[in-house]
Amino acid sequence: MKTLTCDVCKRTIHDPQSDRNYYHLAHRELCENCKDELELQLKPIVRTRQPFNYEWYDQLLQDSIEQSILKGKIDVR
Repeated sequence: MKTLTCDVCKRTIHDPQSDRNYYHLAHRELCENCKDELELQLKPIVRTRQPFNYEWYDQLLQDSIEQSILKGKIDVR
């Protein structure tokens, strides 16, 4: 049996299956809960961005994940 550890919350993911119970974002592995919380955090920020730019979004995503790793959780506002 394989296991994987979420880079943000440090929970163990048993029998990891990509895009099912873990997600690879910005060169990090996130569990499903952390990915959902990250989307909730970024949604209001992305909706206010005019015009939308993928380079900006990639940087925002990476910065948010790095800050979450330092805190050990994703802050949903």
